Amino acid sequence: AERAKKAEAEGRTPSVLDDVARGLPALMRAEKLQKRAARVGGDWPTAEPVFDKVREELDEVHEVIEAGGDPDKLEDELGDLLFTCVNLARKLGTDPETALRRTISKFERRFRAVEALAARDGTSLKDMNIDQLEELWVKAKATDPSS
Repeated sequence: AERAKKAEAEGRTPSVLDDVARGLPALMRAEKLQKRAARVGGDWPTAEPVFDKVREELDEVHEVIEAGGDPDKLEDELGDLLFTCVNLARKLGTDPETALRRTISKFERRFRAVEALAARDGTSLKDMNIDQLEELWVKAKATDPSS
């Protein structure tokens, strides 16, 4: 009722999406918007169709790149991909913010291990090619307790 009254005062139609704070971190806001939409039926019944949607969005990112990589289109498609990944996390009962933070920590730990391995061998990461970096990454991953 409060949302409807506010919308009426602003001369617009009320929405279940009203009052989801714009200042929230993007992953959190995406999840809250999706939950609101789900309350009124805007949701898939299971996670399985979301996997297909993730693949579709990833293909669209690739298409933009193949077409020359227009920065605005690329940003739109990457946004769609991220939004869909948030939806997948929600459907699987995982908090996307927590999942991303966990991955960031894992990346930091492994990258620091790569740096240490290179330093031990007296090599600079800047002087290595991608195959050499990948080799160190595999070693770092093998020793990571979260692997």
